[in-house]
Amino acid sequence: MAKQVLECSFCGRKKPETNLLIAGINAHVCDRCIEQAHGIVLEELKSNTNATKVASDLVLRKPKEIRAFLDQYVIGQDQTKKVMSVAVYNHYKRLMQLQHAEDVEIEKSNIIMVGQTGTGKTLVAKTIARMLDVPLAIVDATVLTEAGYVGEDVESILTRLLQAADYDVPKAERGIVFIDEIDKIARKSDNPSITRDVSGEGVQQALLKLLEGTVVNVPPKGGRKHPDQKFVEVNTKDILFIAGGAFDGIEKIISKRLNRQAVGYSTSKNVDNIDKDNLLQYIIPKDIKDFGLIPEIIGRLPVLTHMDPLDRETLRAILTEPKNALIKQYEKLFDMDDVKFTISNDALDFIVDKALEYKLGARGLRSLCEAILTDSMYELPSSEEKVLHIDKEYTQDALTKNLLKRLEIAS
Repeated sequence: MAKQVLECSFCGRKKPETNLLIAGINAHVCDRCIEQAHGIVLEELKSNTNATKVASDLVLRKPKEIRAFLDQYVIGQDQTKKVMSVAVYNHYKRLMQLQHAEDVEIEKSNIIMVGQTGTGKTLVAKTIARMLDVPLAIVDATVLTEAGYVGEDVESILTRLLQAADYDVPKAERGIVFIDEIDKIARKSDNPSITRDVSGEGVQQALLKLLEGTVVNVPPKGGRKHPDQKFVEVNTKDILFIAGGAFDGIEKIISKRLNRQAVGYSTSKNVDNIDKDNLLQYIIPKDIKDFGLIPEIIGRLPVLTHMDPLDRETLRAILTEPKNALIKQYEKLFDMDDVKFTISNDALDFIVDKALEYKLGARGLRSLCEAILTDSMYELPSSEEKVLHIDKEYTQDALTKNLLKRLEIAS
């Protein structure tokens, strides 16, 4: 009777082909299968640890807490702050959900913000990133072109995020990307030029997979891709994308849509109730499609919100109320030179009136303050004066001498 040759129950190798064959009750396992199984166990433990680490590192705040934090830095924009708070809360709840086969898969809630320049779109994104302590990359859509053309590929967006995360890939993969000037890559259907629009619809199509979630090969130092380059793999499925744009002229599209129904007597009441000074509050995804964004990209930016135009009261509050208010910044600057800085209410009202007159938005307040205070910031550090009080007369004189004179010459 032939002697039975023992073999590994997993890989089938005979005992002479192995270094070690360990016997069980009804099976045997060789040394190679043990090493392979050990590697699989270590890899599985590592991935589970990373998932738990991501969940434990995040400090999740309720929507009302996120809103309260935004209130410290952003004045007004109540609807946008509410929408952003809920979207961010749901997104980070999604990150903290440890994936199991039977779980309901929660999709991403990317956001698109529409608002005039200077209304605080970038400020909202910066404030949320600061509160969550996650990496934030602010990128400009105007520099993006289709692959192969002069300009930046869409992958450069993730290069910025990697840099913001100090090249910590897991950290970058749960960061926030704010794509500014998204309206500048709109499809230009009435473009009379015979040349190809390489920064329009093609860029929108290139962004689709990025927004939805895919593994992207990112050149770590940016620049063009070439075959010998080392790439970093970044998975975008957990990155929150916020797109913002001024969408200059979209009010005409909204107005046309709202007035289209105004035929006959029964609809005139509804038209009378429309707030013509803030048509953006009536924006719907169809308006953005009519403006020139393709339906596929609108579908991947499901949360739509708008920024209200800044009225007089809001601009006045922006000067003094937020944690990083402009007047507080100047007080700090002068305090570093041991100068006590004060400004009268009349002077503040005058600055707000001029900002409204020139339609400069919140950024315009900074321009006006710089024009008013430049001479003082130049003289006082070298003088013995330790008190500076700005009144309305001083602001009028300073603006007349600096900013307004230049504007009059230009006109």
